[in-house]
Parts: sequence; structure tokens; C-alpha cells
Amino acid sequence: MKISVVLITFNSEKTLTKVLEALTWADEIVLVDSGSTDKTLKIAETFKAKVVYRKFDNYGVQKNFATLQASNDWILSLDDDEILSDELQTEIQKLSLENTEFQAFKIPRSLIFLGKLLRFSGEYKRLTLRLFNRNFGNWNTEHVHESVAIKGKIGLLANHILHDSYRDLTDYFNKFNKYTSLGAKTLAERGKKASVSTIVLRFPITFLKIYFLKAACLDGYAGFMWALLSAMNPVIKYAKLKESENL
Repeated sequence: MKISVVLITFNSEKTLTKVLEALTWADEIVLVDSGSTDKTLKIAETFKAKVVYRKFDNYGVQKNFATLQASNDWILSLDDDEILSDELQTEIQKLSLENTEFQAFKIPRSLIFLGKLLRFSGEYKRLTLRLFNRNFGNWNTEHVHESVAIKGKIGLLANHILHDSYRDLTDYFNKFNKYTSLGAKTLAERGKKASVSTIVLRFPITFLKIYFLKAACLDGYAGFMWALLSAMNPVIKYAKLKESENL
């Protein structure tokens, strides 16, 4: 069975070459771009990727659309900062998808933050569904933190994707602002409300959970920064929700 790799991109030149270099074995690469002005499209052309333009509205809808542009039913859906390890490439190529009992596979994903692979912090080999048969499911339409909904059995792969998501703290906060705004929008659409106590208590609870219970303290400085910034995320998300309630 052939596999189509699908990605969504926007000004992704910083990581796209590494991502595509790990996909040279794929039967097809489909890239849905939302108007890049950097070298993204030139890089895609170098790797002979099929490029389709679509104006971005939200992550779930964009990824759902990308899945439908593929020529094959088995889809490996990646972000533009997710790099397959050598071991994972080999593992996927050895799969007998025509004979498998599974309709999808979860793949471990590990975060690289401030140049360090986090081996603790709750970010090492977290399972995420990335390989699936589109006849049995597709991405939901959430604004952010989207996921694949599958009707069928889900298998597990052993080797991991390297998630090289943030170039530096400036890049982190650019994404942070975007994701917290989208998260607040999702909460509002679900009818959620933000109390002052929720906003105040979220930070210490989240920080202590990540830094101590998930052992981010063992990841050194990068682990501390990850716990700190991750604890800020729900605070700002709910603060933005509360702000929208007063508009």
C-alpha cells in the first residue's frame, strides 16, 4: 500500500528542508500552503512535492482539506516542524499496510526545546495519531489542538517523531500568542466562562505538575523554561476568554 505524506505550511523555510529530507521514501508528498512569502515553495519544488494553495482558517479544517488532496488512502499527516527519526522511517516502510488489522497508528513524538531534546517534562514520546487510512477517519475541525477521529482499531509504532517547534523564545511567543487566542475562541464557542480563581490558580498548579510530577526539573534549564511557559499558557488563554466576555 502506498503512503501519501501531507503537510500544511506557511513561511516554513526554517524547518521544511529537514522535514522533507526525512520523507524521500514517501510515494507522494502533498503540501497545502496558505500563502508563504519565504522560500517554502521553492523548497517544496526541490523535493517534487505537490503544492496546493488554500487560505488558512483553522488548523483542523486545513489538515482535513490536505488529507483530501492526496492520491493514496494511507495518510501520514505531519506539521512543518515534525521530523521523522531514521528509525521511524525504517519502521513505517516495513509496515504491511495491505494486511494490517489496524486503520490507524499512533506515533511517539518528542519535543526539542531551546535546542534540547526533552526526555522528561511529559514531552518525551507522547503518542499522537499521525498515520491513518482516510477511509476510516480524518482531522476534526478544531481551531487548535486538532486531532484525528478514527472509526476502527489503532496500533502503536515504537520510534519517534522529533518535534522541533520553536527556533527561539521570540518564535515561541509568536506561536504562544496565536495559540492562546485560538484556544480562547474555542472555549467561547463551547460556552465556557473564565472565573478569576481559574485564572489565578492555573499557573501554580500547572507549573508544579510539569516541573515536579512530570520531572521537568530533570531536563535542566530547558525543562524549567518549558514548565514556566507551559504554565502561562492556560492563564493567558482564560484571561483572553475573560477579556472577550467584557467586549
